[in-house]
Amino acid sequence: MSLPTVILPGFFESAEAYYSLEKLLQNIGFPTVTVPLQRRDWIATLGGSSVVPILQQLDYTVKSILQQVGVSQVNLIAHSAGGWISRIYLGEVPYGKRSPKLTWQGHSQVATLITLGTPHTSLERWTRSNLDFVNNNYPGAFHEKVRYVCVAGKTIFGQRRLGNWLAFNSYKLTCGNGNTWGDGITPIEAAHLNGAKNLVLEGVMHSPRSPKIWYGSPESMQSWVKYLA
Repeated sequence: MSLPTVILPGFFESAEAYYSLEKLLQNIGFPTVTVPLQRRDWIATLGGSSVVPILQQLDYTVKSILQQVGVSQVNLIAHSAGGWISRIYLGEVPYGKRSPKLTWQGHSQVATLITLGTPHTSLERWTRSNLDFVNNNYPGAFHEKVRYVCVAGKTIFGQRRLGNWLAFNSYKLTCGNGNTWGDGITPIEAAHLNGAKNLVLEGVMHSPRSPKIWYGSPESMQSWVKYLA
C-alpha cells in the first residue's frame, strides 16, 4: 500500500497552485493532500520571522491524514521554502522566537521527504536566521530513518543581461554566485543536501504557476515519484 502524501507549498504560495500535482499523485495511487495554506498565511513570516504558523498547519495536516488513512507515516513533498521548513518539522530542537519554543519531532511520522527547488542554504539576510537554525541543528540528510530526495532544476544560467537578471540576482542572493545554473530562482548548489539522493532535472521552472514545465508537471515528476514510499 502506498503511503499517504502531504504537499507543503513554497513561500507565499497557496495550496491551490498544487492541486494539479495533488491529483496526479492520487491518480497513481498515493492518497494526497496539500497543506491548506493561503497566501495571507505567509505574511506573519516576513522579514525573517518565525515560520511557526506554517509548521502548525503542516503538523495538523500530517496528523489528520494519518488518522484518516490509519497508518503511521506519510511521504512529504515540499516545494521551495517548504523544504527547509519541513526539516524544522522533522527535528527535535525547540524552535521559535517566542516562549515557550516549540518542537514537532516529525521524523518518526515521515518516511520520505522530497524537496523541489528548495534553497537549503541562503546568504539573504531575511532568511539567514531560519536557515542557520536548520543547518546548524540538522545538517544534510540528518535523520537516518528518513529518505531525503532533493530535486534541483537546470534551466536558466544566471547572467547580467535581459531575460536573465531575475535568475542572476536570485542565485547571487542565495549562494553568492549569480553566474550559475538553476531553475530561475534556486541555484542547483543550494537545492541539494549532503547525504540525500540529489537529482538535477533539465528544463524545469521553479514556480507551479509557470506556463512552462515545473517540478510537478507530468513530464518531470516521473524522475522523483519513484522514491515515494
